[in-house]
Amino acid sequence: MSELTVSAWLGASWSTDDIVAVAGEAERLGYGGLWVADHFLANTGTAEVGSGPATRDCFSVLAGLATAVPRVRLGSLVASITYRHPAVLANIAATIDDLSGGRLVLGVGAGWQLNEHAAYGIALGPVRERIDRLEEGLQVLDGLLRSPSTTVAGEHYSVTGAPGVPTRGRIPVLLGASGEQRMLGVVARYADEWNCWSTPEVFAHKSAVLDQHCEKIGRDPREIRRSTQAILDLGGTAPAVAGPGAVLGGSVAEVVDIVGRWREAGLDELIVTAIRGSADEGRELFGRFRAEVVPQLD
Repeated sequence: MSELTVSAWLGASWSTDDIVAVAGEAERLGYGGLWVADHFLANTGTAEVGSGPATRDCFSVLAGLATAVPRVRLGSLVASITYRHPAVLANIAATIDDLSGGRLVLGVGAGWQLNEHAAYGIALGPVRERIDRLEEGLQVLDGLLRSPSTTVAGEHYSVTGAPGVPTRGRIPVLLGASGEQRMLGVVARYADEWNCWSTPEVFAHKSAVLDQHCEKIGRDPREIRRSTQAILDLGGTAPAVAGPGAVLGGSVAEVVDIVGRWREAGLDELIVTAIRGSADEGRELFGRFRAEVVPQLD
């Protein structure tokens, strides 16, 4: 098995002081990456706005971390293509990557959270339309980040002779996706990295489907780095489920076993999430995971 990167997902509802402080602590503990969600509101599961305040802007936070936290990878998990024109997103990503010295991972997705689209009047559309929009957006992103000039004449996005944005090197594009018929095919065509919520069994199955999509287009599946995340409840009894916000409960030994099964299925990066709790709860979780679980993974 390849070496597993363990990364931390920071809470976007925390104060910016707490985000920077916990990020620095996570880096010192040995976490290999820091991730921030690109959402504006807490998810209610419906178009209802909910009672909580708006959250921090993902890319503003990443720009701050780029200068405050010097070593680890920084990424968006994941940026909805509906929130920013891909030409604007390409420029944002290139700027943050430059500020960080080449450490940004640009995580992108088709968009899904109903309440923030409804609250802010941002069009979401049916699933087919979302994926069509994402594919066009990825053509724009790929061109602007990797070519001197880009022209895309699409239904959702059109750019004409747009000059490429200056980058230090190749900015990895991560796609958050689980749909087996179309979305994993988009991953095979465009992604440097792939992420989904999962259990080990779900991850193994979807990873095999991704491999099949790669084989169809003649791409080596090993080129795509693979990650998953879980809200770990050490000592808890929450069931193991795979959807957004999933919690994996159990003893330290049970968690070590779960992580081992992910690794056997080809996982490259495990992202430990603290998105449901306070900054102090995040500190405790990251500290316990590094002290109690990580030493038993080798």
